[in-house]
Amino acid sequence: MANSSIFDIITPIMVGPSSSHTAGAVRIGLLAGKIFGSNRPQKVHFKLYNSFAKTGKGHGTDKGLLSGVLGFNVDDTRIKNALDIAKELGVKYSFEYAEDYNRHPNSVDIIFYGREEDDDAQIRVSADSLGGAKVVITNINGYQVNLRGDYHTLLLIYKDKPGMIYRVTTLIQDFDINIASMTCDREAKGHNASMSICLDSPLTEDIINSIKTISEIYLIRNIEVTK
Repeated sequence: MANSSIFDIITPIMVGPSSSHTAGAVRIGLLAGKIFGSNRPQKVHFKLYNSFAKTGKGHGTDKGLLSGVLGFNVDDTRIKNALDIAKELGVKYSFEYAEDYNRHPNSVDIIFYGREEDDDAQIRVSADSLGGAKVVITNINGYQVNLRGDYHTLLLIYKDKPGMIYRVTTLIQDFDINIASMTCDREAKGHNASMSICLDSPLTEDIINSIKTISEIYLIRNIEVTK
């Protein structure tokens, strides 16, 4: 059997009735939580769209999303008590439901709030549950991305300037790590930009520290696939 990650469907071990509405929701929460960072948010707001909004509560989508943010996996029995556990941990949460047929049927925006003095004070993540517990992160803080959790991924938000992509990718290749794919987006020339790089191997702490020395990188996340 090939190696699997937390974003591959795990059957029949799964809490909840639906791979899209429950397991997919947990996986979205897990990946979004990694994007937010290592600390728990003070508050998180979920805006569910279309099918997620209409039938999600009955399928435990709300509990699944919150469980993932709290770090629970799809087979964790604590999922059914996620709302109460979040309150015990001091994590405030809220849910909003909407229709937007320009969005995927199983779509959600997750807004994380941390402390104002932190770099990750507010991060907005948009995601879709594709079925069969497959998910994709489509947008982070207004930047288009395509993160499915099946590769180790380096995520950067930085000031757009010449040579930035070359400097980052050269550092990665100098450590003999292969780049599987890369997505870049920017507000405008010379303004903020994003870079998400999918990798065949995980990055070492030395590589991350080298990338951190590059000036005007505002956010860096090393998202590793769990085998």
